[in-house]
Amino acid sequence: MNQITFHHDTVLSDVHMLLPNARHLMTRLNSVGQPVFLSKFRILSDGERHDNSDPGKGLKEAEENYEPSEDRAKDTQVTQGKDGEEGGAGNVEPFLDVDGDIDIKHRPRKNSNKESGRDLVCPIILKQSNSALEEEDEDTDDKDNTFKDIIKIEHTMATTLEDVGKQVWLGAFLLADFILSKPHMFRGATVLELGAGTGLTSIVMASVAKTLYCTDVGEDLLSMCKRNVTLNQHIIEPAGGEVRVRQLDWLQYDLCTDAGVEFRWTEEEVADLYDNTKIIIAADVCYDEDLTDGLFRTLYRLCSNFRHTCTIFISLEKRMNFTLRHMDVSCDAYNHFSHCLFQLEDQVDGRCSFRVEQLPSDFAQFLLYERIEQLELWKVTATPLPFPASTVNTVPAPEDTKQSPVELKV
Repeated sequence: MNQITFHHDTVLSDVHMLLPNARHLMTRLNSVGQPVFLSKFRILSDGERHDNSDPGKGLKEAEENYEPSEDRAKDTQVTQGKDGEEGGAGNVEPFLDVDGDIDIKHRPRKNSNKESGRDLVCPIILKQSNSALEEEDEDTDDKDNTFKDIIKIEHTMATTLEDVGKQVWLGAFLLADFILSKPHMFRGATVLELGAGTGLTSIVMASVAKTLYCTDVGEDLLSMCKRNVTLNQHIIEPAGGEVRVRQLDWLQYDLCTDAGVEFRWTEEEVADLYDNTKIIIAADVCYDEDLTDGLFRTLYRLCSNFRHTCTIFISLEKRMNFTLRHMDVSCDAYNHFSHCLFQLEDQVDGRCSFRVEQLPSDFAQFLLYERIEQLELWKVTATPLPFPASTVNTVPAPEDTKQSPVELKV
């Protein structure tokens, strides 16, 4: 198993595909048979942080040591031919096989890793199950003084669209950078993360916040997230933060409190959520229209029942795709997100007011990745308004203002 096998329905995050000098260790198989990898992300020190006046500088520095090999230079000379003739026409005789087809001789690649500046993904199977989280890494990074700055994340690679939450995405890095650059905004706060996935952003937030409710759906994904929280206690414990992994389905109205569910909410946690939550975060969760609708319904329902003003931070990557419907490059998922976002701001029903603004992405970069211009960070300020006691209110569905209203429970 030297390379990843791609299928027509698989998706691979740029974080895993283009991460320079990364070593991917396959630690186990999850409950559904997917390979689980372990990656490390280092929080940069003061002298290493990047000035983001130049977007994409994160990977530029990683490629500064890249030098073309002599073989590549020789190939360039050969293509020019003798006496500077382009292509060397007339100087190279074609080789034919027994069928008369041209037999192309390929130059052997002696050191492809060094040429590309990136390591091939060569997973090493350590264990197929590991409930004790006692894996040992051959690297000595864990033993030196920088261990406290290493974030260890278990994740999958090349998943179907429904399992993309098991990968790490650029939007999580952008939101993590924002948290690390402005810790005073989150210190001592109760925070809710929606669509936490592998939990990277929750782990970073727990280094400054008091309580972090890390939520998503799917027992396998939540188990992976819980493992990552355990792997990174060296980051969470010094700050006194606490991460609670819980189930929160955007397509359901109520929080799961069933006794038979592992990641259920307790009554005390539900009360704490509604009484004390002041921050909601979400990273790269808008890639499907139905889920985006569910996200905004959930935001509305939660914020309308909070006792305090709540600030929401949403990071995402504006992905360009060529579609047959438009016969052009479009951003359908992003356009739908924008539509829902500003429709939320225009919502007037006497329960909650929303103010939307896009934040600049020029804050310090603490993690090594390419901060492309398509990465965006949005801030939504939700202020609950006094309203008469009632059991049911109606608000327009986020996906279409002309559709019938959708009931929201109070």
